Amino acid sequence: AVNQICAEKDLPLEVILGAIEEALVHAYRRNFANNNACVQVRIDAETGDLSLCCEKTVVEDVEDESVEITLAEAREIDPDVEIEGMVLVEREPANFGRIAAQTAKQVILQRIHEAEREALYDSFRQREGELITGSMQSIDYRTDQITISLGKKAEGILAREDQIPKERYRVGQSVRALLSEVSKGTRGPQ
Repeated sequence: AVNQICAEKDLPLEVILGAIEEALVHAYRRNFANNNACVQVRIDAETGDLSLCCEKTVVEDVEDESVEITLAEAREIDPDVEIEGMVLVEREPANFGRIAAQTAKQVILQRIHEAEREALYDSFRQREGELITGSMQSIDYRTDQITISLGKKAEGILAREDQIPKERYRVGQSVRALLSEVSKGTRGPQ
């Protein structure tokens, strides 16, 4: 499934695995630990094996199990650990419920969307100053602004001052234009 997402979205494997790791951290913190817990998730790209570890402080009396561990339990993991030391405790994330899965799904989709925007921005940023071809998508007659479809979920804006005077434009018409500027907007690259 990960390889299919990589192919469909044209993103590297590391980006998708990073999104999944981050999603699992969010889901675990939200449902099994407090937000202060230091949680690490690692996914082996070759085998798909998952390891989830929580960093816990060694204390005499445990007040919060999600971030603290007794000295006796900590010594089973690391025999040299002392009070106020830190130890990594491996967790089994097998009992994720529907809400945790929904949280993970939302984070994954958000990260993939951000990665797509960044890749789109980078690809057009490299082409600034080049002639590009697109097709007329729509014409706003109030502002005389033309929207040009550039493929890859990208659109260009041809402002009135950038148009050739007395030129007639039709929706669907092919257009060659100079890509003058690419910027990051709130809703993605512009």
